[in-house]
Amino acid sequence: MKKEKEVAKNKKAKVKELLKEFGTRVYRDLDNSVFPEVAIPSRSVSNIVYDKKLRQYVLGKAMLSRSAKNMRHLRPFTQLVWMAFFVNKLINQGKTSTLRDIYYSAQAFNMDFEDQPESDHTITDLEALLTMAREDFNVYPEERSSVFGDLTIEYTVPGYEGRRLNLSDHPDGYLIGPSLSTAEFVKTGAEMVIAVEKGGIFTRFVEEKVHKKFKAIIVDTAGQPPRSTRYLLKRLHDELDLDVFILADGDVYGEHIAMVIKSGSANAAHLRELTVPDAKWIGVWASDIQKYKLPTDPMTEADIKRCHELKKDPRYQSDIWQRELDLFLKMKRKSELEAFSKYGLTKITDDYLPEKLEMANSMD
Repeated sequence: MKKEKEVAKNKKAKVKELLKEFGTRVYRDLDNSVFPEVAIPSRSVSNIVYDKKLRQYVLGKAMLSRSAKNMRHLRPFTQLVWMAFFVNKLINQGKTSTLRDIYYSAQAFNMDFEDQPESDHTITDLEALLTMAREDFNVYPEERSSVFGDLTIEYTVPGYEGRRLNLSDHPDGYLIGPSLSTAEFVKTGAEMVIAVEKGGIFTRFVEEKVHKKFKAIIVDTAGQPPRSTRYLLKRLHDELDLDVFILADGDVYGEHIAMVIKSGSANAAHLRELTVPDAKWIGVWASDIQKYKLPTDPMTEADIKRCHELKKDPRYQSDIWQRELDLFLKMKRKSELEAFSKYGLTKITDDYLPEKLEMANSMD
């Protein structure tokens, strides 16, 4: 894993280099009495397209300009320059931050953001400009998911460099925060990754020793996974060559969570390193609800509307995704992972999971 160990370090160096280039360009324009300006890939809906080869949404060729000579652009341009300054400061000091933190930190510099969404929008502009994720800027989400299993990691964050631990040492698992996201993978006995939507099911899997029975690293995505979790799933797949299997609730939102892990989201179309196109959605399918006679609830009007929206989405055009959406619409019923408990607390680990993993071997 030596080669992969250099990845995190190289990404930080790349961010610093790109920030320096941006700052140098601004200074050079000012020295030459030229109004600085910058071109950023447009993130408008009309510029988001589905790339069949990459199997994810990407941005098209449309660009938008931020120029200091345009009064309408002056405010967002200044905010973008300040954001680059702040990110550079974070990286140089080895500090981390959150989107909320940044909004309040700006006030200390008399940088005017009307509200947090405006601040969030600016950091996304910086992502699009540098084609790097905000996690590479040391900016992480508030929400955290967890991971458990036989994987020894080595921390790289200041003060903990070189410390190692195995992710099966704590029965509650470990939060996927900044230090874990940037840790190096040292060794593992795992042969697969199982990502589950619910914390309760994650705990059940730990209790039932799914990590040993199936040689699996278990990830609690805590609903739709934060980007740091999607990035970790990609690293586990790419660096350790582990298959990724996804278990989510038996409803349209569970199906969408699986697709976001596989193909990303329109909101992150300007980024490349958050998807696992080879990940397999193994349940809970609409057809599983019928096959396993699971307890159900009626779908709401919002559920049905969302089904129709996804049926038009280019990511959902292959057989299984359309087939299950059609069946949800036909049944107008939905279920949850916990519904297996009707047949015993370990039904999901004793019967359902092994059957679905066996079935997954025949999936494309």
